[in-house]
Amino acid sequence: MRNYEVMYIVKPDVEDEQLNALVERFKGLVENQGAEVTKLDKWGKRRLAYEVNHLREGIYVVMQFKAEPAAAAELDRVLKISDDIIRHIIVREDE
Repeated sequence: MRNYEVMYIVKPDVEDEQLNALVERFKGLVENQGAEVTKLDKWGKRRLAYEVNHLREGIYVVMQFKAEPAAAAELDRVLKISDDIIRHIIVREDE
């Protein structure tokens, strides 16, 4: 298993309960693939470095997990097709 970190930015107009549902959905997605979530941080609403899709703010979420490469690939696929996600990046951390 490898260590990964994912950061995704959610649209700023998402309600708190909808945000929590999204976070739980992505957490559950990797856990169902046999991964272990080691850290989950909600950074809250922050200003973006540049305008993305006419949005200037976003809600940042960072999650660290240990998983096989297939779990990270599946998470990447789901984040790409989610309408409430502005941007995301998955990084493999060094040992």
